[in-house]
Amino acid sequence: MEEPSDFEFDLDRSTAQAWSQFTQRLAEVISVIDDGGELTIGTLSTSDDPAPFVRFTQHDPSTPAEEPMVLVEASGNASLGEEFRLTSTQLEELDTLGWQAPDADGPRPCANFWVYRSQDHCEELADLAVRTLRDVFGVQHPVFLAPDQLAEILQPDSKPLHETPNGPLTAPAVMPANRDQLDEMVAAELTEMFGHQPISDAEGDFAIRVGSTMVFIRTTPDAEELVLFSALVHDIEGRSRAVEVLNDLNVQSRYGRFALYQDRVFVTMSLMCRPFVAEHLHKGVRIMSRLADGIDDELARKLRGRTTFEDPGFGTDG
Repeated sequence: MEEPSDFEFDLDRSTAQAWSQFTQRLAEVISVIDDGGELTIGTLSTSDDPAPFVRFTQHDPSTPAEEPMVLVEASGNASLGEEFRLTSTQLEELDTLGWQAPDADGPRPCANFWVYRSQDHCEELADLAVRTLRDVFGVQHPVFLAPDQLAEILQPDSKPLHETPNGPLTAPAVMPANRDQLDEMVAAELTEMFGHQPISDAEGDFAIRVGSTMVFIRTTPDAEELVLFSALVHDIEGRSRAVEVLNDLNVQSRYGRFALYQDRVFVTMSLMCRPFVAEHLHKGVRIMSRLADGIDDELARKLRGRTTFEDPGFGTDG
């Protein structure tokens, strides 16, 4: 099994690549929204207050010679709960990005910030939306966007288990021909599990949001193995203390293996995949998710470090 030290893993780079991939997908969707079609990209929060969003609405022209237009809205304070009210700094940032301020009496009355552009400018509109979600609303990674609002961008391709006429459910085993085919099978299963296509970076790692951390899934070049891993704690103090704590965890843990690499703590799990059995992946993801989100806060406290994300919510100080 690959050790964490063998991972050329950079969370910031992986996050930047995920945003780039999301921007490309979003531009494709904007380009094909039909007359009156609407897409709202919401943000996850831990409270009941209305959270930030960006919404796209397409308007077909009244004459064939005119270009289709898209109204894009970014949630203003009138649409947000108290926890998410925009600060003066955020309002300035929206203005700098080119958003028009809410105006109930203007030429285009709107309670939210808005822009109105040709649908041909889909790449520009996608970039504006991502900059707003990421830089103004503080969404840390595309996996923190509300999945039910991304169905049009990340369409699932379900592949259910088969049921024999008079017997139990059977999970088909497939021998992947190469890494590309294994990646396709993993993507299909993650889509089935979460209801939307998974985010992946340039290295091919699939990213899953799990509370205050993330679980990554990587296929090996020989298509023999899946490696699941999560960076639990960053910037720890005292390597000797960390080694003692992780040794104890490894004795107790049935599945995950804990390791220290520089100033970060990883947990990893290896799944053999020749043949590939979908249920093994499903179970591995469930186990890793419980391990990662169930222990990272306590480990951060013990080792005087920090978790990957402080809080999955995106409230701002008013």
